[in-house]
Amino acid sequence: MAGKTYRQLVAELVELDRKIAAARVSARKAAMAQISVLMFEFDIKPNELRRPRNIRYTVQPTKPRYRDPVTGTTWSGRGRQPDWIRGKDKSRFLITSDEQESTTSS
Repeated sequence: MAGKTYRQLVAELVELDRKIAAARVSARKAAMAQISVLMFEFDIKPNELRRPRNIRYTVQPTKPRYRDPVTGTTWSGRGRQPDWIRGKDKSRFLITSDEQESTTSS
């Protein structure tokens, strides 16, 4: 047989995995040392490396798209369907652009 056997290849793979893990540990230690030196040199605190949590996301309010003719309650079409529209033809409850303009001008 010209090549290596399956068992020889598996043994090689195990040995390579061990060497890769050892090299990663060594490289990680060196990186941590370099990071530590830079943090000390530039007076960087660990909390400064974290992602800022004070980011405010602006969520635009949605306009209602459907109106219950009986109660006048509205639904934007997002989220769970209200009982008054569930299982029915939604087009019957659509708010026309004329209705939206009259509700916004009120």
